[in-house]
Amino acid sequence: MIQLIDVAKTHRRGQAEVHALRGVTCEIPQHKFTFIIGPSGSGKSSLLYLIGALDEPTRGDIIVEGQRLSQFTRTQRDLYRRHKVGFVFQNFNLLNNLTAVENVLIPYLPTGEARKKRSEAESLLRRVGLGDRLDHRPNQLSGGEQQRIALVRALLKRPLLVLADEPTGELDSASGAEIFRYLRELKDEHQSTVIIVTHDRSYIQPDDHVLPIRDGRLAELAPVADAASVRADAK
Repeated sequence: MIQLIDVAKTHRRGQAEVHALRGVTCEIPQHKFTFIIGPSGSGKSSLLYLIGALDEPTRGDIIVEGQRLSQFTRTQRDLYRRHKVGFVFQNFNLLNNLTAVENVLIPYLPTGEARKKRSEAESLLRRVGLGDRLDHRPNQLSGGEQQRIALVRALLKRPLLVLADEPTGELDSASGAEIFRYLRELKDEHQSTVIIVTHDRSYIQPDDHVLPIRDGRLAELAPVADAASVRADAK
């Protein structure tokens, strides 16, 4: 379980203060999907980055596996991100001069483990339907295929946490549904906890955990329509 206790984040822009989060207290269950939802500027991504130790709160504590992230040294934060967190972003973050397999193996290049991980990377890419794209570069692939590469890169380390920031924001509805199908399959296999920032509630299932954020605070959860209705309304 992940615990957030009175978590606040304030940014300074010149003389002004911008309150991204204003005291969030909640618990996030393990081995489940948690969706952080809310309008633009509500603090969704700020919360995700704090959980992933990409940023530090102005106030409050985030506790993961009984450890307070605020007490981590810089080295401990780096190790936490490297070994326990898999990140998936909206813009894929792939290098155009590398193949699909090489992009998956980027995190292992500094440690010299890339060669050992190659066969596992290729196996996972085949699992998500990219067996015939292993040697293709990003500019030879569709957006959905590129996001599947990013997903495999995040899951190859079998992370404790998978943090995804609008992972289907650049994809059409069919590609988005495909990404979530693979993500749910691999989450169950790896027993990861998945936290997703999204504005699209159509991917939420009844047993998922939902954190609605508005103006930097937890808000009440409005009823979620079924996925088919949401997609029909969007057309």
